[in-house]
Amino acid sequence: MRSVMRSLMQFRLRSRTQQLCWLVCVMLLLSLAAQAQFSGPAQGRDTPINTPVTLTTDPAILFPPAREIQIGVGDLLNVHLYPVTDYAPTARVALDGTVQLPLIGAIAVDGLSVHQVENLIAQKLTDAGMYRNPQVTVQVAESPNQVATLSGEVHAVVPVAGGKRLLDVLAAAGGLPPTASHVLTIERPGLATPIVVRIDTDPTRSSSYNIPIFAKDTIITSRVGVVYMLGAFKQQGAIPLQSNSPLTLMQVVSLAGGAGYEGQYNDMRLVRTIGTSRTVVKLNVQRVLNGKDPDPVLQADDIVFLPSNAMKAAIKVGGLSTVIAIASVLLYTFHP
Repeated sequence: MRSVMRSLMQFRLRSRTQQLCWLVCVMLLLSLAAQAQFSGPAQGRDTPINTPVTLTTDPAILFPPAREIQIGVGDLLNVHLYPVTDYAPTARVALDGTVQLPLIGAIAVDGLSVHQVENLIAQKLTDAGMYRNPQVTVQVAESPNQVATLSGEVHAVVPVAGGKRLLDVLAAAGGLPPTASHVLTIERPGLATPIVVRIDTDPTRSSSYNIPIFAKDTIITSRVGVVYMLGAFKQQGAIPLQSNSPLTLMQVVSLAGGAGYEGQYNDMRLVRTIGTSRTVVKLNVQRVLNGKDPDPVLQADDIVFLPSNAMKAAIKVGGLSTVIAIASVLLYTFHP
């Protein structure tokens, strides 16, 4: 009777062991089959994605002739008449673009240069019979219009009255932060397309991109590109690219804390999107680390994916107990 009970218990134990083994195998197969495959971007073919940047090279657009200060709404004007000292009114340009002056009333000055306003006031005084050949000077005491706006990664409003250069404006705004791209877009009133320039790290080339900045220009500083680290890395997430130096695969792996134990080193995928097409390149990170394969230079929006080995992942999560359990399952399975 005892031998029968002992045999029954061994059979039940063996059955449970076999069930556990089959359960582990099924879970491993499901984990391998659950890896989704990319079927392409959801955007249409006409969607502008990752369009290449075209720098502005036309010298007539980059370095136009100097501009005179133009009067705008909200400007505070100081008017002086020589040799008369008692005519020195101060007036602000109204919302309708006119300024109210003694003896001549309201005159439209919005959009005119300072010299044009001086000639207009002199002509009005002459037509009114107040003075003969008056010498008029106009000074802009305050102006909300003689500024350049920086948006994006840099937020600032910099006065540019009298003429400023791009590097002067950036220095007045505190410079570019590490997260800002060195490719700048400048929207200028009157131009159909924005101006695109790249700030070079070589100071000897500053003359090619240190362009003049005029009033009402908007300088857009975009965020620098990032590389996305997914999978069996110690630290996953987005790693920003450096604007002044290339970033290689080994460098970004080191920034992510290195590859984990569970990673499949011979099956790393580099996913790169150009336009609406996406390419996947398989790499062997161990060969790259040993110098047997070239270390690729990464681009903005690249995705570095390192798949996990299911068995190694289970061992990493469970530790030594998982190894002993798997060994016990295999022992009971193949040695009944």
